[in-house]
Amino acid sequence: MGSLSIWHWLIVLLVVMLIFGTKKLRNIGSDLGGAVKDFKEAMHGDEEAAKQLTEVSQNSSAEVQGKAHSRM
Repeated sequence: MGSLSIWHWLIVLLVVMLIFGTKKLRNIGSDLGGAVKDFKEAMHGDEEAAKQLTEVSQNSSAEVQGKAHSRM
């Protein structure tokens, strides 16, 4: 009684298709796919920005240390 069989899911899918229509469902699917793609690209961009920031901070700290040693 707790689990749904494949027939229950097919009936639910049929009712959803009748209510929303296939065109609207297709648009929702493509919008959702685009949102996921944009999210992944943004996450990848954040990782690259963090790497660049780390490299810049390491380079600047190395320059500061080099200048401090040259003054001694």
